[in-house]
Amino acid sequence: QVQLMESGGGSVQPGGSLRLSCVGSGFTFNEYALSWYRQAPGKERELVATITSNGGRTRYADSVQGRFTISRADYENTVYLQMNNLKFEDTAVYYCCANPKYSERYTWGQGIQVTVSS
Repeated sequence: QVQLMESGGGSVQPGGSLRLSCVGSGFTFNEYALSWYRQAPGKERELVATITSNGGRTRYADSVQGRFTISRADYENTVYLQMNNLKFEDTAVYYCCANPKYSERYTWGQGIQVTVSS
């Protein structure tokens, strides 16, 4: 079974940084695109960042462009989300997501809380 587990969340002041990690198991890691989503209270889950299966292309939501960086380390079955210059509106539960190439069959992690506050 494809499984994902996030770590690295927590609380941070505005302008601070966090790095989220997501470790995958049960699948061939380099055959899957990887994404980070987030969901704030009362809002729909939204796509934050995506990286292709070969790591050749990344995509970011406009709201995080220039502040967040997604990367992958296939040798350790891990995808990262480096979050810099965090803002109050970044507060959400963040989810790791994986899908095979050319497929919309998504597998989700359990989510991890990120809280940005003074």
